[in-house]
Amino acid sequence: MRRALLPVLAFVLFVAGCTLAPKYEPPTAPVPDAWPQGGAYGGPNRQAHHPFPHELEWREFFTDERLCRVIETALANNRDLRLAALNVEMARAMYGIQRASLFPALDAVGSGSKERVPADLSQTRQRMTTERYAVDLGILSWEVDFFGRIRSLKDQALEEYLASEEGRRGARLLLIAEVANAYFTLATDRESLQLTLSTLEAQQASYDMIRRRYETGLASELELRQAQTRVDVARRNAAIYTRLAAQSENALNLLAGVPVPKELLPENLSCVMPPREVFTGLSSAVLLRRPDILQAEHLLKAANANIGAARAAFFPRISLTAAIGTASADLSGLFESGSGTWRFAPQAVLPIFDPRLFPALRASKVDQQMLLTQYEKTVQGAFREVADALAFRGTVDEELAAQESLVDATAVTYRLSEARYRMGVDSYLGVLDAQRSLYASQQALITIQLSKLINQVRLYAILGGGGDLAEGETENN
Repeated sequence: MRRALLPVLAFVLFVAGCTLAPKYEPPTAPVPDAWPQGGAYGGPNRQAHHPFPHELEWREFFTDERLCRVIETALANNRDLRLAALNVEMARAMYGIQRASLFPALDAVGSGSKERVPADLSQTRQRMTTERYAVDLGILSWEVDFFGRIRSLKDQALEEYLASEEGRRGARLLLIAEVANAYFTLATDRESLQLTLSTLEAQQASYDMIRRRYETGLASELELRQAQTRVDVARRNAAIYTRLAAQSENALNLLAGVPVPKELLPENLSCVMPPREVFTGLSSAVLLRRPDILQAEHLLKAANANIGAARAAFFPRISLTAAIGTASADLSGLFESGSGTWRFAPQAVLPIFDPRLFPALRASKVDQQMLLTQYEKTVQGAFREVADALAFRGTVDEELAAQESLVDATAVTYRLSEARYRMGVDSYLGVLDAQRSLYASQQALITIQLSKLINQVRLYAILGGGGDLAEGETENN
Protein backbone atom coordinates (compact mmCIF):
# COMPACT_ATOMS: atom_id res chain seq x y z
CA MET A 1 0.00 0.00 0.00
CA ARG A 2 2.82 2.41 0.90
CA ARG A 3 4.61 1.67 -2.37
CA ALA A 4 1.45 2.49 -4.28
CA LEU A 5 1.13 5.84 -2.50
CA LEU A 6 4.67 6.99 -3.36
CA PRO A 7 4.00 7.62 -7.11
CA VAL A 8 0.78 9.43 -6.22
CA LEU A 9 2.60 11.65 -3.71
CA ALA A 10 5.37 12.38 -6.23
CA PHE A 11 2.77 13.35 -8.85
CA VAL A 12 1.02 15.66 -6.40
CA LEU A 13 4.29 17.39 -5.50
CA PHE A 14 5.28 17.74 -9.17
CA VAL A 15 1.95 19.22 -10.26
CA ALA A 16 1.85 21.48 -7.20
CA GLY A 17 5.15 23.01 -8.33
CA CYS A 18 3.67 24.14 -11.67
CA THR A 19 1.86 27.37 -12.40
CA LEU A 20 -0.24 28.62 -15.29
CA ALA A 21 1.41 32.04 -15.29
CA PRO A 22 2.81 33.09 -18.69
CA LYS A 23 6.57 32.99 -19.05
CA TYR A 24 8.00 36.32 -18.06
CA GLU A 25 10.01 38.06 -20.76
CA PRO A 26 11.98 41.16 -19.69
CA PRO A 27 10.60 44.12 -21.63
CA THR A 28 12.78 45.98 -24.09
CA ALA A 29 13.66 49.46 -22.92
CA PRO A 30 12.00 52.00 -25.28
CA VAL A 31 15.02 54.33 -25.25
CA PRO A 32 18.27 54.59 -27.25
CA ASP A 33 21.09 52.28 -26.25
CA ALA A 34 23.52 55.17 -25.72
CA TRP A 35 23.39 58.62 -24.17
CA PRO A 36 23.25 61.68 -26.41
CA GLN A 37 26.67 62.83 -27.56
CA GLY A 38 28.16 66.02 -28.93
CA GLY A 39 26.98 69.60 -28.69
CA ALA A 40 25.74 70.35 -25.20
CA TYR A 41 26.77 66.93 -23.92
CA GLY A 42 30.50 67.23 -24.49
CA GLY A 43 32.80 64.63 -26.00
CA PRO A 44 32.30 60.85 -25.63
CA ASN A 45 35.27 60.47 -23.26
CA ARG A 46 34.33 63.36 -21.03
CA GLN A 47 34.62 62.52 -17.30
CA ALA A 48 35.77 58.99 -18.22
CA HIS A 49 38.32 59.01 -15.40
CA HIS A 50 35.59 59.36 -12.75
CA PRO A 51 33.83 56.36 -11.11
CA PHE A 52 30.35 55.14 -11.99
CA PRO A 53 27.57 56.24 -9.61
CA HIS A 54 26.74 52.69 -8.52
CA GLU A 55 30.38 52.22 -7.50
CA LEU A 56 30.16 55.05 -4.96
CA GLU A 57 28.52 54.70 -1.58
CA TRP A 58 27.06 58.05 -0.60
CA ARG A 59 29.79 58.66 2.00
CA GLU A 60 32.34 58.43 -0.78
CA PHE A 61 30.34 60.67 -3.12
CA PHE A 62 29.87 63.50 -0.63
CA THR A 63 33.20 64.92 0.54
CA ASP A 64 31.89 67.46 3.08
CA GLU A 65 32.10 65.88 6.53
CA ARG A 66 29.43 68.10 8.08
CA LEU A 67 27.01 67.29 5.27
CA CYS A 68 27.65 63.56 5.78
CA ARG A 69 26.74 63.89 9.45
CA VAL A 70 23.51 65.68 8.55
CA ILE A 71 22.64 62.90 6.08
CA GLU A 72 23.31 60.27 8.76
CA THR A 73 20.94 62.14 11.07
CA ALA A 74 18.25 62.19 8.38
CA LEU A 75 18.63 58.47 7.64
CA ALA A 76 18.11 57.74 11.31
CA ASN A 77 15.21 60.10 11.98
CA ASN A 78 13.31 60.98 8.79
CA ARG A 79 9.66 59.90 9.11
CA ASP A 80 9.10 59.35 5.40
CA LEU A 81 11.95 56.85 5.35
CA ARG A 82 10.50 55.11 8.39
CA LEU A 83 7.18 54.75 6.60
CA ALA A 84 8.96 53.28 3.57
CA ALA A 85 10.70 50.75 5.82
CA LEU A 86 7.40 49.85 7.51
CA ASN A 87 5.81 49.32 4.09
CA VAL A 88 8.57 46.81 3.37
CA GLU A 89 7.86 45.00 6.63
CA MET A 90 4.16 44.90 5.79
CA ALA A 91 4.83 43.50 2.31
CA ARG A 92 7.19 40.92 3.80
CA ALA A 93 4.51 39.80 6.25
CA MET A 94 1.89 39.56 3.49
CA TYR A 95 4.28 37.42 1.45
CA GLY A 96 4.80 35.15 4.46
CA ILE A 97 1.05 34.74 4.85
CA GLN A 98 0.56 33.89 1.18
CA ARG A 99 3.51 31.49 1.12
CA ALA A 100 2.19 29.68 4.19
CA SER A 101 -0.98 28.84 2.26
CA LEU A 102 1.04 26.27 0.31
CA PHE A 103 1.42 24.13 3.42
CA PRO A 104 -1.24 22.43 5.52
CA ALA A 105 -2.10 23.80 8.92
CA LEU A 106 -2.20 21.22 11.70
CA ASP A 107 -4.81 21.91 14.37
CA ALA A 108 -5.75 20.26 17.63
CA VAL A 109 -9.48 20.48 18.37
CA GLY A 110 -11.26 19.51 21.55
CA SER A 111 -15.05 19.46 21.61
CA GLY A 112 -17.90 18.42 23.83
CA SER A 113 -21.68 18.40 23.52
CA LYS A 114 -24.68 17.45 25.58
CA GLU A 115 -28.11 17.11 23.99
CA ARG A 116 -31.64 16.32 25.23
CA VAL A 117 -33.53 14.17 22.68
CA PRO A 118 -37.37 13.97 22.94
CA ALA A 119 -39.06 10.59 22.82
CA ASP A 120 -40.56 10.97 19.33
CA LEU A 121 -37.08 11.61 17.91
CA SER A 122 -35.29 8.99 19.92
CA GLN A 123 -34.56 5.59 18.45
CA THR A 124 -35.63 4.00 21.74
CA ARG A 125 -38.86 6.03 21.81
CA GLN A 126 -37.87 7.29 25.22
CA ARG A 127 -36.55 10.60 26.29
CA MET A 128 -32.80 10.58 26.61
CA THR A 129 -29.81 12.81 27.11
CA THR A 130 -26.77 12.20 24.90
CA GLU A 131 -23.24 13.32 25.49
CA ARG A 132 -20.22 13.32 23.15
CA TYR A 133 -16.64 14.31 23.80
CA ALA A 134 -13.83 14.26 21.26
CA VAL A 135 -10.22 15.29 20.77
CA ASP A 136 -8.91 15.47 17.18
CA LEU A 137 -5.58 16.28 15.54
CA GLY A 138 -5.76 17.00 11.83
CA ILE A 139 -5.80 19.17 8.73
CA LEU A 140 -8.82 21.29 7.89
CA SER A 141 -9.60 22.08 4.23
CA TRP A 142 -6.03 22.22 2.89
CA GLU A 143 -6.08 23.10 -0.79
CA VAL A 144 -3.69 20.98 -2.86
CA ASP A 145 -2.27 23.43 -5.36
CA PHE A 146 -2.49 21.20 -8.45
CA PHE A 147 -2.83 24.10 -10.91
CA GLY A 148 -0.61 26.66 -9.21
CA ARG A 149 -3.25 29.12 -8.05
CA ILE A 150 -1.77 29.55 -4.59
CA ARG A 151 1.77 29.42 -5.96
CA SER A 152 0.97 32.20 -8.41
CA LEU A 153 -0.48 34.30 -5.59
CA LYS A 154 2.66 33.56 -3.60
CA ASP A 155 4.83 34.74 -6.50
CA GLN A 156 2.72 37.86 -6.81
CA ALA A 157 3.18 38.63 -3.11
CA LEU A 158 6.92 38.03 -3.43
CA GLU A 159 7.28 40.48 -6.31
CA GLU A 160 5.21 43.07 -4.47
CA TYR A 161 7.50 42.64 -1.47
CA LEU A 162 10.58 43.08 -3.68
CA ALA A 163 8.94 46.14 -5.26
CA SER A 164 8.41 47.65 -1.81
CA GLU A 165 12.07 47.00 -1.02
CA GLU A 166 13.09 48.88 -4.16
CA GLY A 167 10.68 51.62 -3.13
CA ARG A 168 12.50 51.87 0.18
CA ARG A 169 15.83 52.09 -1.64
CA GLY A 170 14.43 54.80 -3.87
CA ALA A 171 13.08 56.72 -0.88
CA ARG A 172 16.46 56.45 0.84
CA LEU A 173 18.34 57.71 -2.20
CA LEU A 174 15.83 60.52 -2.70
CA LEU A 175 16.19 61.54 0.95
CA ILE A 176 19.97 61.68 0.63
CA ALA A 177 19.69 63.89 -2.46
CA GLU A 178 17.07 66.14 -0.86
CA VAL A 179 19.16 66.63 2.28
CA ALA A 180 22.20 67.53 0.18
CA ASN A 181 20.17 69.96 -1.95
CA ALA A 182 18.64 71.57 1.15
CA TYR A 183 22.12 71.89 2.67
CA PHE A 184 23.48 73.53 -0.48
CA THR A 185 20.43 75.81 -0.70
CA LEU A 186 20.92 76.95 2.89
CA ALA A 187 24.60 77.66 2.16
CA THR A 188 23.57 79.63 -0.94
CA ASP A 189 21.00 81.69 0.95
CA ARG A 190 23.56 82.52 3.61
CA GLU A 191 26.10 83.41 0.92
CA SER A 192 23.53 85.69 -0.73
CA LEU A 193 22.72 87.24 2.64
CA GLN A 194 26.39 87.98 3.28
CA LEU A 195 26.70 89.50 -0.19
CA THR A 196 23.60 91.62 0.38
CA LEU A 197 24.85 92.82 3.76
CA SER A 198 28.21 93.78 2.31
CA THR A 199 26.42 95.53 -0.55
CA LEU A 200 24.20 97.34 1.96
CA GLU A 201 27.28 98.46 3.84
CA ALA A 202 28.86 99.80 0.64
CA GLN A 203 25.61 101.47 -0.40
CA GLN A 204 25.26 103.07 3.01
CA ALA A 205 28.82 104.39 2.80
CA SER A 206 28.09 105.86 -0.64
CA TYR A 207 24.90 107.44 0.63
CA ASP A 208 26.71 108.99 3.59
CA MET A 209 29.38 110.37 1.28
CA ILE A 210 26.82 111.87 -1.12
CA ARG A 211 24.82 113.27 1.79
CA ARG A 212 27.90 115.13 2.98
CA ARG A 213 28.54 116.39 -0.52
CA TYR A 214 24.89 117.45 -0.75
CA GLU A 215 25.14 119.33 2.54
CA THR A 216 28.16 121.24 1.21
CA GLY A 217 26.48 121.90 -2.13
CA LEU A 218 28.72 119.58 -4.17
CA ALA A 219 25.93 117.09 -4.99
CA SER A 220 22.37 117.54 -6.09
CA GLU A 221 19.26 116.23 -4.33
CA LEU A 222 18.68 113.93 -7.29
CA GLU A 223 22.00 112.21 -6.62
CA LEU A 224 21.12 111.95 -2.94
CA ARG A 225 17.77 110.32 -3.67
CA GLN A 226 19.33 107.98 -6.21
CA ALA A 227 21.79 106.81 -3.58
CA GLN A 228 18.96 106.37 -1.08
CA THR A 229 17.08 104.06 -3.48
CA ARG A 230 20.06 101.70 -3.65
CA VAL A 231 20.25 101.63 0.16
CA ASP A 232 16.55 100.81 0.43
CA VAL A 233 16.82 98.08 -2.20
CA ALA A 234 19.76 96.55 -0.32
CA ARG A 235 17.80 96.68 2.95
CA ARG A 236 14.86 94.96 1.28
CA ASN A 237 17.13 92.24 -0.18
CA ALA A 238 18.73 91.71 3.23
CA ALA A 239 15.29 91.06 4.74
CA ILE A 240 14.41 88.68 1.90
CA TYR A 241 17.57 86.59 2.23
CA THR A 242 17.31 86.56 6.02
CA ARG A 243 13.86 85.02 5.60
CA LEU A 244 15.01 82.57 2.91
CA ALA A 245 17.93 81.41 5.07
CA ALA A 246 15.58 80.75 7.98
CA GLN A 247 13.13 78.86 5.76
CA SER A 248 15.94 76.78 4.24
CA GLU A 249 17.13 75.86 7.73
CA ASN A 250 13.58 74.83 8.64
CA ALA A 251 13.40 72.65 5.51
CA LEU A 252 16.70 70.98 6.43
CA ASN A 253 15.49 70.31 9.98
CA LEU A 254 12.32 68.71 8.61
CA LEU A 255 14.30 66.39 6.34
CA ALA A 256 16.69 65.51 9.17
CA GLY A 257 13.78 64.67 11.48
CA VAL A 258 15.41 66.60 14.36
CA PRO A 259 16.93 70.08 14.66
CA VAL A 260 20.35 70.08 13.04
CA PRO A 261 23.09 71.29 15.42
CA LYS A 262 24.34 74.76 14.59
CA GLU A 263 27.92 73.57 14.22
CA LEU A 264 26.88 71.34 11.31
CA LEU A 265 25.20 74.13 9.35
CA PRO A 266 27.18 75.80 6.54
CA GLU A 267 28.28 79.41 6.97
CA ASN A 268 28.16 80.08 3.24
CA LEU A 269 28.58 78.36 -0.11
CA SER A 270 32.31 78.96 -0.23
CA CYS A 271 32.98 76.72 2.78
CA VAL A 272 31.07 73.71 1.36
CA MET A 273 33.11 70.90 -0.16
CA PRO A 274 31.60 69.89 -3.53
CA PRO A 275 30.66 66.23 -4.17
CA ARG A 276 32.68 64.03 -6.47
CA GLU A 277 32.13 63.93 -10.20
CA VAL A 278 30.72 60.69 -11.63
CA PHE A 279 30.96 58.97 -15.00
CA THR A 280 27.74 57.82 -16.65
CA GLY A 281 29.32 55.53 -19.21
CA LEU A 282 28.20 55.32 -22.81
CA SER A 283 25.39 52.78 -22.47
CA SER A 284 21.96 53.71 -21.14
CA ALA A 285 21.61 50.20 -19.64
CA VAL A 286 22.86 51.68 -16.38
CA LEU A 287 19.29 52.99 -15.97
CA LEU A 288 18.13 49.47 -15.14
CA ARG A 289 19.86 49.82 -11.77
CA ARG A 290 17.55 52.65 -10.72
CA PRO A 291 15.29 51.69 -7.78
CA ASP A 292 12.14 53.10 -9.41
CA ILE A 293 12.73 51.08 -12.59
CA LEU A 294 13.43 47.92 -10.60
CA GLN A 295 10.29 48.60 -8.59
CA ALA A 296 8.23 48.99 -11.77
CA GLU A 297 9.63 45.72 -13.12
CA HIS A 298 8.81 43.81 -9.92
CA LEU A 299 5.23 45.11 -10.11
CA LEU A 300 5.12 43.93 -13.73
CA LYS A 301 6.27 40.46 -12.61
CA ALA A 302 3.58 40.49 -9.91
CA ALA A 303 0.92 41.21 -12.54
CA ASN A 304 2.33 38.39 -14.66
CA ALA A 305 1.95 35.98 -11.73
CA ASN A 306 -1.59 37.22 -11.12
CA ILE A 307 -2.52 36.06 -14.64
CA GLY A 308 -1.53 32.55 -13.56
CA ALA A 309 -3.85 32.74 -10.56
CA ALA A 310 -6.71 33.95 -12.79
CA ARG A 311 -6.14 31.06 -15.21
CA ALA A 312 -6.00 28.50 -12.41
CA ALA A 313 -9.44 29.63 -11.24
CA PHE A 314 -10.93 27.80 -14.27
CA PHE A 315 -9.69 24.45 -12.98
CA PRO A 316 -10.89 22.33 -10.04
CA ARG A 317 -9.89 23.18 -6.51
CA ILE A 318 -9.02 20.08 -4.55
CA SER A 319 -8.93 20.31 -0.78
CA LEU A 320 -8.26 17.71 1.90
CA THR A 321 -9.61 17.39 5.41
CA ALA A 322 -8.12 14.64 7.56
CA ALA A 323 -8.05 14.03 11.28
CA ILE A 324 -7.28 11.37 13.84
CA GLY A 325 -8.42 11.45 17.43
CA THR A 326 -10.53 9.93 20.10
CA ALA A 327 -14.23 10.19 20.99
CA SER A 328 -16.43 8.93 23.79
CA ALA A 329 -19.83 9.44 25.33
CA ASP A 330 -18.09 10.02 28.65
CA LEU A 331 -15.36 12.53 29.28
CA SER A 332 -13.50 9.96 31.36
CA GLY A 333 -13.52 7.50 28.48
CA LEU A 334 -11.78 9.71 25.92
CA PHE A 335 -8.47 7.91 26.12
CA GLU A 336 -9.66 4.37 26.84
CA SER A 337 -9.02 1.50 24.48
CA GLY A 338 -11.31 1.41 21.45
CA SER A 339 -12.15 5.14 21.48
CA GLY A 340 -9.97 6.04 18.47
CA THR A 341 -11.52 7.78 15.44
CA TRP A 342 -10.30 9.07 12.06
CA ARG A 343 -11.69 11.06 9.17
CA PHE A 344 -10.53 11.56 5.59
CA ALA A 345 -12.65 13.89 3.46
CA PRO A 346 -11.21 15.04 0.11
CA GLN A 347 -13.24 17.56 -1.86
CA ALA A 348 -13.06 18.77 -5.46
CA VAL A 349 -14.90 21.89 -6.66
CA LEU A 350 -15.15 22.39 -10.41
CA PRO A 351 -16.53 25.74 -11.60
CA ILE A 352 -19.31 25.05 -14.11
CA PHE A 353 -20.80 28.49 -14.51
CA ASP A 354 -19.15 31.48 -12.89
CA PRO A 355 -19.51 34.69 -14.94
CA ARG A 356 -16.76 36.35 -12.90
CA LEU A 357 -13.92 34.17 -14.16
CA PHE A 358 -13.52 35.49 -17.71
CA PRO A 359 -13.72 39.18 -16.70
CA ALA A 360 -11.20 38.47 -13.92
CA LEU A 361 -8.78 36.93 -16.44
CA ARG A 362 -9.22 39.86 -18.81
CA ALA A 363 -8.71 42.30 -15.94
CA SER A 364 -5.45 40.57 -14.95
CA LYS A 365 -4.16 40.80 -18.53
CA VAL A 366 -5.14 44.46 -18.82
CA ASP A 367 -3.44 45.14 -15.49
CA GLN A 368 -0.29 43.50 -16.83
CA GLN A 369 -0.38 45.71 -19.93
CA MET A 370 -0.93 48.80 -17.81
CA LEU A 371 2.08 48.00 -15.65
CA LEU A 372 4.14 47.27 -18.77
CA THR A 373 3.23 50.71 -20.09
CA GLN A 374 4.06 52.24 -16.72
CA TYR A 375 7.44 50.48 -16.78
CA GLU A 376 8.20 51.84 -20.24
CA LYS A 377 7.11 55.31 -19.17
CA THR A 378 9.39 55.13 -16.13
CA VAL A 379 12.35 54.14 -18.32
CA GLN A 380 11.65 56.96 -20.78
CA GLY A 381 11.34 59.50 -17.98
CA ALA A 382 14.59 58.29 -16.45
CA PHE A 383 16.40 58.58 -19.79
CA ARG A 384 15.14 62.14 -20.21
CA GLU A 385 16.26 63.07 -16.66
CA VAL A 386 19.77 61.76 -17.27
CA ALA A 387 20.01 63.38 -20.70
CA ASP A 388 18.96 66.74 -19.23
CA ALA A 389 21.50 66.41 -16.42
CA LEU A 390 24.24 65.52 -18.92
CA ALA A 391 23.33 68.55 -21.05
CA PHE A 392 23.59 70.76 -17.98
CA ARG A 393 26.93 69.25 -16.97
CA GLY A 394 28.25 69.68 -20.48
CA THR A 395 27.58 73.43 -20.48
CA VAL A 396 27.69 74.61 -16.87
CA ASP A 397 31.48 74.99 -16.68
CA GLU A 398 31.49 77.34 -19.65
CA GLU A 399 28.54 79.24 -18.19
CA LEU A 400 30.31 79.49 -14.84
CA ALA A 401 33.55 80.75 -16.40
CA ALA A 402 31.65 83.37 -18.40
CA GLN A 403 29.78 84.53 -15.31
CA GLU A 404 33.00 84.80 -13.29
CA SER A 405 34.49 86.90 -16.07
CA LEU A 406 31.36 89.04 -16.07
CA VAL A 407 31.63 89.59 -12.29
CA ASP A 408 35.25 90.68 -12.69
CA ALA A 409 34.34 93.05 -15.52
CA THR A 410 31.41 94.61 -13.67
CA ALA A 411 33.54 95.00 -10.52
CA VAL A 412 36.14 96.93 -12.53
CA THR A 413 33.37 98.97 -14.16
CA TYR A 414 31.98 99.85 -10.75
CA ARG A 415 35.36 100.97 -9.41
CA LEU A 416 36.04 103.10 -12.49
CA SER A 417 32.55 104.63 -12.43
CA GLU A 418 32.92 105.53 -8.78
CA ALA A 419 36.35 107.06 -9.39
CA ARG A 420 35.07 109.11 -12.33
CA TYR A 421 32.17 110.34 -10.20
CA ARG A 422 34.49 111.39 -7.36
CA MET A 423 36.58 113.33 -9.88
CA GLY A 424 33.44 114.96 -11.25
CA VAL A 425 33.80 113.48 -14.73
CA ASP A 426 30.51 111.48 -14.74
CA SER A 427 27.17 111.72 -12.97
CA TYR A 428 26.12 109.40 -10.17
CA LEU A 429 23.75 107.62 -12.55
CA GLY A 430 26.70 105.71 -14.02
CA VAL A 431 27.72 104.57 -10.53
CA LEU A 432 24.19 103.37 -9.79
CA ASP A 433 24.04 101.39 -13.00
CA ALA A 434 27.43 99.79 -12.29
CA GLN A 435 26.40 98.91 -8.73
CA ARG A 436 23.19 97.32 -9.96
CA SER A 437 25.03 95.29 -12.61
CA LEU A 438 27.70 94.14 -10.14
CA TYR A 439 25.18 92.96 -7.56
CA ALA A 440 23.07 91.16 -10.19
CA SER A 441 26.11 89.42 -11.69
CA GLN A 442 27.33 88.31 -8.24
CA GLN A 443 23.91 86.88 -7.39
CA ALA A 444 23.79 85.10 -10.74
CA LEU A 445 27.22 83.59 -10.06
CA ILE A 446 26.01 82.21 -6.71
CA THR A 447 22.92 80.77 -8.42
CA ILE A 448 25.02 79.01 -11.10
CA GLN A 449 27.33 77.57 -8.43
CA LEU A 450 24.29 76.18 -6.59
CA SER A 451 22.84 74.77 -9.82
CA LYS A 452 26.10 72.97 -10.54
CA LEU A 453 26.16 71.35 -7.10
CA ILE A 454 22.51 70.32 -7.34
CA ASN A 455 23.06 68.85 -10.81
CA GLN A 456 25.98 66.76 -9.52
CA VAL A 457 23.77 65.34 -6.79
CA ARG A 458 20.88 64.86 -9.21
CA LEU A 459 23.04 62.97 -11.70
CA TYR A 460 24.29 60.71 -8.92
CA ALA A 461 20.74 60.02 -7.70
CA ILE A 462 18.99 59.51 -11.05
CA LEU A 463 21.60 56.94 -12.05
CA GLY A 464 20.79 54.88 -8.96
CA GLY A 465 23.96 55.71 -7.08
CA GLY A 466 24.61 54.73 -3.50
CA GLY A 467 23.86 51.03 -3.66
CA ASP A 468 22.40 49.30 -0.61
CA LEU A 469 22.93 50.17 3.01
CA ALA A 470 26.57 50.29 3.95
CA GLU A 471 27.86 47.58 6.25
CA GLY A 472 27.29 48.47 9.87
CA GLU A 473 24.83 51.26 9.11
CA THR A 474 21.66 51.23 11.16
CA GLU A 475 18.43 53.10 10.87
CA ASN A 476 15.91 53.65 13.64
CA ASN A 477 12.95 52.07 11.89
